Amino acid sequence: MDCLFCKIAAGEIPSNKVYEDELCFSFHDIAPQTPVHVLIIPKKHIASTNEINSDNSEYVSHIFEVIPKIASELGLSEGYRVITNCGENGCQSVKHLHFHILGGEKLSERMA
Repeated sequence: MDCLFCKIAAGEIPSNKVYEDELCFSFHDIAPQTPVHVLIIPKKHIASTNEINSDNSEYVSHIFEVIPKIASELGLSEGYRVITNCGENGCQSVKHLHFHILGGEKLSERMA
């Protein structure tokens, strides 16, 4: 498979790792939009939220169990935002499900 994030999770492409376990991998975004901007991805290839189903949802639920741990380790005690993009109109740039953890400053109330 020629997926950028699958290659990052496999260690084939270097990244600035934040967290890793058997189900997910987290790393710093290469173009951060906030002082803290990390991505967390399932190690299983899931193209987008449209492909989450009963066979792979354990990866997503696990990611949401890990997010607070990562946020705490990154010092985001005052809050943070979790975002995922889906499809072309949702500006999904990599076709591998990923969640952005954004924080380190007061974020805008506007979502778009």
